[in-house]
Amino acid sequence: MDFAALMADINNFVWGPIMLALLVGTGVFLTLRLRFLPWINLGYAIRMIFRHKADHEGDISPFQSLMTALSATVGTGNIVGVATAMVLGGPGALVWMWISAAFGLSTKYAESVLAVKYRVTNGVGEMSGGPMYAMRYGIRNKFIGRTLAFLFALFVVLASFGIGNMTQANSIAMALSHSYAIPAYATGAVITVLALAVLIRGIHSIGKVSSVVVPGMAAFYFVTAAIVIIANFSAVPAGVAEMFRMAFSFDSVAGGVGGSIVASMLTSMRWGVARGVFSNEAGLGSAPIAAAAAQTDHASRQGYVNMTGTFFDTMIVCMLTGLVIASSGMLGMTNPATGELLSGAELTIAAFSTVFGEYGKLIISISLSLFAFSTILGWEYYGEKALEYLIKKRPVIMGYRVLFSLVTFVGATTALEVVWNFSDTMNGLMAIPNLICLLILHKDIADECFDFQRNVVVKEKKGQVVDMS
Repeated sequence: MDFAALMADINNFVWGPIMLALLVGTGVFLTLRLRFLPWINLGYAIRMIFRHKADHEGDISPFQSLMTALSATVGTGNIVGVATAMVLGGPGALVWMWISAAFGLSTKYAESVLAVKYRVTNGVGEMSGGPMYAMRYGIRNKFIGRTLAFLFALFVVLASFGIGNMTQANSIAMALSHSYAIPAYATGAVITVLALAVLIRGIHSIGKVSSVVVPGMAAFYFVTAAIVIIANFSAVPAGVAEMFRMAFSFDSVAGGVGGSIVASMLTSMRWGVARGVFSNEAGLGSAPIAAAAAQTDHASRQGYVNMTGTFFDTMIVCMLTGLVIASSGMLGMTNPATGELLSGAELTIAAFSTVFGEYGKLIISISLSLFAFSTILGWEYYGEKALEYLIKKRPVIMGYRVLFSLVTFVGATTALEVVWNFSDTMNGLMAIPNLICLLILHKDIADECFDFQRNVVVKEKKGQVVDMS
């Protein structure tokens, strides 16, 4: 067996049923442990996004922290991943994406709470936090805690160059090359310059850019997707009905909006959960690194703010893509030139083109480029903070920022399947120490949650002003 085949097999195992069951199972456990408060307080959490007092400890505002996390999570998975899941798992895969995201709210809340609770101040006065610090300072058995922290940080650094960098740059280059014949080297050069300009100045720069780019790209995609859904609205009820029918059918089924797609409930579940977790990253431990940088008065408050990232990513953006595809009549169609089923970006473009014609290609090219570039920014911060945990020398961190920016050019101009599988595997392996940490420290999470509920949430919902400083 060659190395590429070996890496593909390892990657399939890491992202296989056992890992997905652990991810969703942890979410179910935490939802029950926290008495469904992340679900009950979702509306409250959304309102908290815009509540900000600059005198609290932290580097960036809660909004900028959320946008930095969203910049890394809202990516190609929201366009390519949803389309792939609906082809491989049928329309029902979208329902399982929602279900996994519902329990992912509790997971994202929990890991973000721990990130703020156990964050520290580094040598230049910036906040450093994330699962590796929760593992090191929260787990009583120091050997276990430090071992898990080391492994997690190592996996983050390795994953940052692949899944958070080269794959994203490659997606932009391929989209622009296929749609408009723009040379990959030209795209790579532009991405490299833009990335370097933002990343060299650190989290403050990333936070400011993300707070503009992420809402802008989300609004653009929301409006264009909504237009397609409204234009094809007559097919929406049947599309939604088919989603739920295929999501819970034990027999392989086909027809309806699914065209020639055949998928059982287990297939829908597998691909829906896999692509859902891949998109919103709940349980992987990446987003809490951004949560730790937020100016906040209570770990639980930022936990609520950051958990909304899962809601926006999967329950809004992924849902829009799914409804566009389901209502377009393109799901299950084949490419006349190749005879293969339309999938990935090609399927999403075809769905948008039912309303926008040739402009559908432009809309997806712009969306993919913005989504992927923002992911590069967010993942650089994750990788930087993980590297800082492993090597605390400042010149190394500055060198990482430059190297990370330059690697985007390699990603844009080179198709390295082994790199994709390797980085995808590292991305999945991040979840193992993170989930262990969440399960070990579930009492810490629950104590923070219930304390905040009693002393803050109940009072603020009644209109009382609460100052935790």
